[in-house]
Amino acid sequence: MTVLEDRIEMAEERGELTPDVMFESLEKMPIPEGTKVEIVGGDIFMSPQRQTRWEIVFSILEQLRARYPIKRLASDVRIDFPGRLNGFACDVAALAERSVKDDNGRWRHQDVEFVAEVICKDTAANDYGPKKLAYAVAGVPVYLIVDPYQGKCRLHTQPKEGEYVSELSITFGADVDMTTTHLGLVLRTDGFPRD
Repeated sequence: MTVLEDRIEMAEERGELTPDVMFESLEKMPIPEGTKVEIVGGDIFMSPQRQTRWEIVFSILEQLRARYPIKRLASDVRIDFPGRLNGFACDVAALAERSVKDDNGRWRHQDVEFVAEVICKDTAANDYGPKKLAYAVAGVPVYLIVDPYQGKCRLHTQPKEGEYVSELSITFGADVDMTTTHLGLVLRTDGFPRD
């Protein structure tokens, strides 16, 4: 058993296991530079960052700048979402104008208006499963999954009772039309690279 596993098990036995405890333990570990770390449903996921992912994230952020000032955009920044031990580091998150940070200096999930996740093979199931559920439960109005392996985007809107009512699939090269959402913009995908 690793030191991390031992500390987490002790916290769990005492009923003190929280995302804060888990992230504090992770901060003491020698995690390689360029590794994304998230907690999804109490499980820790680490994935090395790829150039393809970075280019897509950067493109989305650039396009969102037409609507959002930089201080209301986040990438790989921890935001806790509803559900058991969910500390996500969304690839892209856009925050409402009214946004305020919580007492710990973190963005609140209640203020998230848009999330984009660029999948990687090892954690794709999280983006399509528990993270999608958590975003819907949190009422995130627009959730975009970008899949560079299939060359497709999946746009999820209209969260209701823990699920997204509307889902649209868009092939890379076509525009993601979000003009009917509060974002009021069109996201170009013609420059998105494939893996």
